[in-house]
Amino acid sequence: MAISLKTVSKSVQTAIFLLLFLPLNLAQTHEERNLTKDDLKWLKLVLYDTRDLIKKNYYDINYHSLDVDSRFKQALEKIQSASTRSYAIADVAGAVSALNDSHTYFIPPRRTYVHEYGWRMQAEGDSDCFITAVKPSSDAEKKGVKPGDQLLSVTGYAAIREDVWKIDYVFGILRPQARLQLVLRSPDGTTRQVEAMTYLHPSPGPHWTRRDEIEAARRNHHPRFFDYGQKAIIFNLQDFFFDPDQAHKMLDQFRSHDAVVLDFRGNPGGREEFLLRLVGGMFDHDVKIADRLGRKPLYAAIAKSRGPKTFAGKVVVLVDSRSASAAELFARVMQLEKRGIVVGDRSSGMVMEAVVYPHQVGFFDFAVSITEADLIMADGRSLENAGVMPDERVVPTAADLAAGRDPALARAAELVGVKLTPEDAGKLFPVAWPAEY
Repeated sequence: MAISLKTVSKSVQTAIFLLLFLPLNLAQTHEERNLTKDDLKWLKLVLYDTRDLIKKNYYDINYHSLDVDSRFKQALEKIQSASTRSYAIADVAGAVSALNDSHTYFIPPRRTYVHEYGWRMQAEGDSDCFITAVKPSSDAEKKGVKPGDQLLSVTGYAAIREDVWKIDYVFGILRPQARLQLVLRSPDGTTRQVEAMTYLHPSPGPHWTRRDEIEAARRNHHPRFFDYGQKAIIFNLQDFFFDPDQAHKMLDQFRSHDAVVLDFRGNPGGREEFLLRLVGGMFDHDVKIADRLGRKPLYAAIAKSRGPKTFAGKVVVLVDSRSASAAELFARVMQLEKRGIVVGDRSSGMVMEAVVYPHQVGFFDFAVSITEADLIMADGRSLENAGVMPDERVVPTAADLAAGRDPALARAAELVGVKLTPEDAGKLFPVAWPAEY
């Protein structure tokens, strides 16, 4: 049975699985082991099923001119000569990724251990990547990894903007590692190598025992904000995984202010209905967010106006290179409709719509995320691989990151009449590290 996740981005899909999709426990390390005959038999079935799902359901019947059968035949040859199960599964994933689609990718079976690397990276500007946060007491911190360090490579992968998603996918989902080799450049120009150990702890038992824990985590899910009286409110949304009715509560909160700054940096998107209601609450008329382009005629995404309860004040939206999906759509609608100002860095450009197909072969479960539709906006363009270019591009420097300064948020606050220094802005929304299972 297909599960339609009306969301729009690779990072969105990843977050959905980590929080909500119980049968596939993704945040766990890969077990390196030699490939057995049983493994090979299972992997062949997985490969064939994945190929057939894509051929049947991918939105583009021409598959971007990719010869799907030939590509999967190549993957079969690689699997048959793979030395370990991990490498063979990577070959399945490689066949899927040949479509070069942010929404179409392979999700492997659950692992035995939960992993945590203890540091975060992000592209800043057109190419370079930097360490943006380091978890206290992590091995990375103990070995001197600091915010503001430019990340040159991660275990052989060049850390450039175009490849951040590969690093996330390979080491976050496909082949998590017990240690990662980091090549770093300090703000003073010194280059060094660090081997950062991963914190590993056993998975908390069968997936069905975690329902209450995950539901509890969802109940604690809440936005963060700072209220500056009637003048403005600064609102930070880490994702769009809220009950759609929450959008109305947020809009009611905005309406008592003359302006709102919506901080969507790092926001991977989320529920389509939440997006529609949030956009609808910003306009006194219905707004088309996008047309859907797929194998068959699809309905357009229309945000219905909230009428007399519309927020009519000034809107400033903050985005960065990790803003994706619904966050990107919201920001671009504000630009196209001349409703708000977008500040920050160019967004990720991961804006498609997918259906996730959970599947089982024998006792092993896996899934494939497959793009159902491209989203074409009012200007006739897709944001996929393009992203949203801010009206004012404000990108932190390595020195800003090292000092904890946030010039983008300070500028957004200035636009709504709130005086915040970059130093003070950097303290408003500290990094929220996930709690252990």
